[in-house]
Amino acid sequence: MNILDNWKWEAPKDWLKIKTIDLHTGGEPLRVFTHGLPEIKGNTILEKRRYFRDNYDYIRTGTMWEPRGHADMYGAIITEATTEDGDFGTFFLHNEGYSTMCGHAMIALITLVLDTGMMVRDEENPVIRIDAPPGQITCQASRKNGKVERVAFKNVPSFMSLKNQVVDVPELGKVKFDLAYGGAFYAYVQAEELDLKLNESDYHKMINYGRKIKYAVMDQFEVKHPFEEDLSFLYGTIFIGKAKDPKHHSRNVCIFAEGEVDRSPTGSGVSARAAIHYAKDELKLNEEITIESILGSTMTVKVVEPCEYGEYQSVIPEVSGTASMTGQNEFYFDPNDPLKDGFIFR
Repeated sequence: MNILDNWKWEAPKDWLKIKTIDLHTGGEPLRVFTHGLPEIKGNTILEKRRYFRDNYDYIRTGTMWEPRGHADMYGAIITEATTEDGDFGTFFLHNEGYSTMCGHAMIALITLVLDTGMMVRDEENPVIRIDAPPGQITCQASRKNGKVERVAFKNVPSFMSLKNQVVDVPELGKVKFDLAYGGAFYAYVQAEELDLKLNESDYHKMINYGRKIKYAVMDQFEVKHPFEEDLSFLYGTIFIGKAKDPKHHSRNVCIFAEGEVDRSPTGSGVSARAAIHYAKDELKLNEEITIESILGSTMTVKVVEPCEYGEYQSVIPEVSGTASMTGQNEFYFDPNDPLKDGFIFR
C-alpha cells in the first residue's frame, strides 16, 4: 500500500490559505490570486492598490518571495471593475512592490479568464476591458475551437518624455538613453554601447548595469506622469539590441523593480518602444514590428492611433502575444512559521 493513500490532512483553520493559478507569457511568470484574499477596499484601481499595499503587503512578500516564489516572480490580483463598462479590474505585484502596467499580465489574464470559463463569451474574437492602474485596457482574444491562441491589447497613451539624454552612472560613466512611458516609465539604452550581450551569458551583468542606470536616472532626472503622482516613477531599464532571428525587428531585455529580468519582451516596454520609434519617424502608423525577449520569445507591436496626452504627443500602441497556464497552488501561512512572510536574495 502506498502511504499517500493515507492522506487525510487539512490545513488548520487559523492558517491563511491563498489559492493561485500560474501562467507565463513568453516565459515571464504570472501568479494570479483566485481565493483567500481579504477584502480590498477602494473606488478606483489605484485606491485598491494603495489599500492592499498599506494593509496586506505581507501577502505580496509571502507569495512573490521565497520560499513560495522567487526573486523574479510576478503576480496579478483580480478585482471587480471600477468603471461602468469595465469587465474586471487588476493590479500587479513583484519583488519590490507594485507596478503601474503589465502587458504580459494582460495577455495572460485574458487567456486565463476565457480558457477556464471565468468569463463566458460566445464570440470567436471577444473584446474584454480591464481596469488597470494606468487606466482601462481594451483587449481582444483570437480563439480557435474555443481556446485562446493569441491576445492583443490596446495600451494607454504612450510617449517619449526625454530624447537622446546622457546620464552619469557610477562605474559605467556617461550613458545615452531615451525615457519613455508605455504604462510605466523606462530608460532605453543601446546594449552595444555598453558591450552587453542580450542573452543568458550576460544575465548578471545586465542586472547590475540595469540597476545602476535606473538609480542614476532617478537621481539626475525628473520622472513625472502628466496626471497621476502614483505613476511618476522609473520602473526599469530596457536594453535594446539586434534580433537573433533576422525576421524580427530587435531584441528587448527589461531590468525592472529590484533587479528582476523580464523573460518576455515586456508589453509596456514594447509599447514605449513604439512611441519612441514613431516620434523619431522610424515607425509608420499601423506598421507592425516583432520584438524578441532574452529567451527569443516575441511580442508584436504597432501604433494604431496618434493622440495628445497632457503635454505629450503620444500614441496608442497595440501589443499582441501568447500565454500558457502552468499550474495551480494552494499556499499556507502558518502563523508560527518565522519565515511565513517570505525572504529574498538578489
